[in-house]
Amino acid sequence: MMEISTSVLNVIGKENPTKIFYDLEVAKTDYYHIDVMDGKFVEKNTEKEMYEFSNTIKQISNLPLDVHLMVENVKEYIDKYASFEPLYITIHYEACKDKQEVREFLKYIQEGNIRCGLSIKPNTKLEEIYEFLPDISLLLIMSVEPGKGGQKFMPEALDKIQTLSEYIKKNNLDTYIEVDGGINKTNIKSIVNAGADILVVGSAIIEAKDYKKEIEDLKQ
Repeated sequence: MMEISTSVLNVIGKENPTKIFYDLEVAKTDYYHIDVMDGKFVEKNTEKEMYEFSNTIKQISNLPLDVHLMVENVKEYIDKYASFEPLYITIHYEACKDKQEVREFLKYIQEGNIRCGLSIKPNTKLEEIYEFLPDISLLLIMSVEPGKGGQKFMPEALDKIQTLSEYIKKNNLDTYIEVDGGINKTNIKSIVNAGADILVVGSAIIEAKDYKKEIEDLKQ
């Protein structure tokens, strides 16, 4: 399985977001990736736009939302975005004060009948999060520093993806590997070969002239 979760971060500032979201569905993206940033956990603040985008998407599309919370006040934003009935809500390991709080937030998401994900920044070691893998639906590996779109993919992420993939297989886990940051047609094959299941792609799709062709090319 390889799926595309189109980040709508680059839709901010563009004319007629509603048409863009409709065109993405026609182009057969698998998910809308909602990058919620609070201006505290990361420098950028997208909260207003992401809430509006989520509301619009739910009105015009049946495709699932893939919500990525890059925020300090995790529970507040879980509550806010759970109202849109997303397929996934992913929280950051680094936003939690300790492992007990990580577990509490993951359980809280699941209690809302939403699949939970955990995300790690580039410098966070996999060994820190192995214990959570049996309890989550996906592990989101950041292949750029979170908070800005348009960054280049960090090639060292490939080793992390491959190591994680081997660990998941060895332990017979059902956890998906999602990768976010700098993904395009030139590097997607190596990322998939390393073991990624869901690819978050933003500017490569949103800045393309033909969304359908871009997504088809990415999936080939």
